[in-house]
Amino acid sequence: MAIILRLDRVMADRKMSLKELSERVGVSNVNLSKIKTGKISAIRFSTLDAICRTLECQPGDILEYWPDEQKTEENAPGE
Repeated sequence: MAIILRLDRVMADRKMSLKELSERVGVSNVNLSKIKTGKISAIRFSTLDAICRTLECQPGDILEYWPDEQKTEENAPGE
């Protein structure tokens, strides 16, 4: 997938635990954990809005785009 989730990085920068974020955002630990680990295929804008509001960040701080070709070239063995 070309979208990389960086929620863990933003949470670490803010020194916020998954439990604390879950309580503030109103999303279950399980669902936030899936977002944090990138094991999701979609995220509601309302959830993204609540996360950004709580962490005082922009969506671009959490979501990163990597074209599949670029990811393949940079991760090629022996280069």
